[in-house]
Amino acid sequence: MSVMFMRDYETLSEDEGDNHDEGKDKPTDPSDPTNPNEGSSKPGQRITISDEIYKLLCEWNLEFKLFSITLDNVSSNEAFVNILRTQLNLWNALLNKGQFLYIRCCAHILNLIVQEGLKDMDDFVVKVRESVIYIKGSQGRKKKFRECIEQVALSRSKGLCQDVPTRWNSTYIMLDSALYYRRAFSHLKLSDSNYKHDLDDDEWDKVEGICKFLGVFYNVTKLFSGSKYPTANLYFPNVFLVQLTLIKAIEDRNYVARSLATKMKPKFDKYWAYYNTILAIAVVFNPRYKTHFVEFSYKCCMEKTVNRYNCFMIL
Repeated sequence: MSVMFMRDYETLSEDEGDNHDEGKDKPTDPSDPTNPNEGSSKPGQRITISDEIYKLLCEWNLEFKLFSITLDNVSSNEAFVNILRTQLNLWNALLNKGQFLYIRCCAHILNLIVQEGLKDMDDFVVKVRESVIYIKGSQGRKKKFRECIEQVALSRSKGLCQDVPTRWNSTYIMLDSALYYRRAFSHLKLSDSNYKHDLDDDEWDKVEGICKFLGVFYNVTKLFSGSKYPTANLYFPNVFLVQLTLIKAIEDRNYVARSLATKMKPKFDKYWAYYNTILAIAVVFNPRYKTHFVEFSYKCCMEKTVNRYNCFMIL
């Protein structure tokens, strides 16, 4: 959990657990505090959490400086924020009656969007996973694969990574590392008769396409997850980048990227069809963007009269 304060911009943080989303299908404004999402806790627990946060704010003399709270996208978090909003509004302590108090974690929402696209893995992803498991299954196979790497003149420093199927970013890292060692896998096919999970050229092309597509989401997630630099100003340009990536992929000839983007776009629209107003304002204060970038972004993604292909030049 991160908390943003006005005037002095003090921040406190607390790790939040992973939660999955099963919300309604209609587009949702992330700044709208009325959107229900999955996750539950007993009413007494919500009141306890709210009371503890309120006591800390008062103890630190920050109750009149609180601007927003960033939390994972679950209803239990939303419930305690609603209680906290009521407590603070009794003292007229919040800007605009706390309309912008609850901000859903952008990294968590992005994770939900990508997981939606990767629910049904294609066979080539399974083949890559089985290939990595096969090589890492014994020291003898690892040694043989190292020999294959040397024979095709590749560096061993990148390493071959095995994924955790429930974590999409680890699947991306696995595919990216396997793609780097593509020639080594081809050599292994010739030198090891027990290796049965080899990919043909068409499947490797699909791996390359999915890596290029997921690379955008991986890099944006890393930016959103930063803890040593401000992230509010990163929201608008990177959500815009994600939106353009999905639009481009849906219209792409690459079947893999098009299939993923088609499944991910409804989830994107559910949370980010409407840009968060406060986080959009944050980018205006960036001297590199100001209002020009905001206007340009809305024209690219919202106006049907604009040729969106002109916007892809920034990708």
